[in-house]
Amino acid sequence: MSVTPHTTTRRPLRTVLAALLGALVPLLVATFLTAPTAAAAPDAWATPAARAEAAPRAALTQITGFGENPSNLQMYLYVPDSVTANPAILVAVHYCTGSGPAMYNGTEYAQLADKYGYIVVYPSVTRSSKCFDVASPQALRRSGGSDPVGIKSMVDWTVRTYAADTDRIFVTGISSGAMMTNVLLGDYPDVFAAGAAFAGVPFACFATTNGSEWNSDCANGTITRTPQAWGDLVRGAYPGYTGARPRMQLWHGTADDVLRYPNFGEEIKQWTNVHGLSQTPAVTDSPQSNWTRTRYGGTGDRAPVEAISLQGTGHNVYAWGMGERVLTFFGLNSSGPAPQPPAGPCKVTVTPSAWNTGLTASVTITNTGTTAINGWRLAFTLPAGQTITNGWGATYSPTSGAVTATNVSYNAAIAPGASVGVGYQASHTGNSAIPTAYALNGTACTTA
Repeated sequence: MSVTPHTTTRRPLRTVLAALLGALVPLLVATFLTAPTAAAAPDAWATPAARAEAAPRAALTQITGFGENPSNLQMYLYVPDSVTANPAILVAVHYCTGSGPAMYNGTEYAQLADKYGYIVVYPSVTRSSKCFDVASPQALRRSGGSDPVGIKSMVDWTVRTYAADTDRIFVTGISSGAMMTNVLLGDYPDVFAAGAAFAGVPFACFATTNGSEWNSDCANGTITRTPQAWGDLVRGAYPGYTGARPRMQLWHGTADDVLRYPNFGEEIKQWTNVHGLSQTPAVTDSPQSNWTRTRYGGTGDRAPVEAISLQGTGHNVYAWGMGERVLTFFGLNSSGPAPQPPAGPCKVTVTPSAWNTGLTASVTITNTGTTAINGWRLAFTLPAGQTITNGWGATYSPTSGAVTATNVSYNAAIAPGASVGVGYQASHTGNSAIPTAYALNGTACTTA
């Protein structure tokens, strides 16, 4: 493994993209996936002290030998002088014809890292189109090969080297990078906590089987599916996964003539379905002139899905200053855990059944408020010695201690006065008591 300092001068991304987009589509149509395979070199840093100095501070640095890298991606890293202990990681993925250094130059994520102390990873394509592979069958399944595997290796290397917080790994991208953001959240839902996609398309929309990177039907916005079908494509990337899904922030211009605007609605269908949410926004507002923002499953800054439509804006949707809004959605520009989507009054009723080494608990959650709940998480703490071994009606994580039960697709919505039933089976070491307190989306519930 080696590091190479890389000195550049940042230029606004809008200037860079304007000069490149004219040649984008014909280049992509003619391009095929021919990237060579690169062997991963072993990690040469033998001690934590050496690893801590793996890259110079406050400089864009190329890292080589970072791990499995089947499509010969390059890795660039920015570690601020102010890097925190157990830092968060932000993966910033470039657009077609771009590069890691161009993404560093044209976005403010490095300057914001100086302010907030996280680390930025900039993947960089080496194939001729400088577009990420979001189309091949290998890219659209977990550990299948191609670019997602290389990016995952970059994340793993950074986690090992800087003892990064594995609960705070995020990805954002523009155009091809936005499409890769969708792909990474589908392939690695257990790695990424959230993503922000600027002018992208849904996961698997660009899928091809002939080796081409370009899917004209998807680019033109003519591929439409039901929310369930889009969600199934994401779930199929990692069969059997039942854990929490990453939150998603989507950005798109209504005048996009490269990846046309209907893709925005299809992305919303996909990620609301993945989260088991209604297609009806929990709130709609306009944070800036000509912007329409819709939030699904919550009304706060970190709702499960947030979508921002920019009236009259073309493919070059990203503008300086939007990075701070991305960090707000990720929770990287404030301290403390991300808040749960708000909920009104609630009641929890539990019916337990215990035996000498185990128990079951049937849990009824009732919305006692006047507003519908679209997407819920029920938090409670199991008594010491109890471990959940099976559950129904929700996903449970972790299985002991402070547990969060998250809705599944069919019971995400709870109308005023309505209830949903869930439950779990647990082992115990002598204490078969049930939890004494429950909170729904951060709001304490009464118990009965």
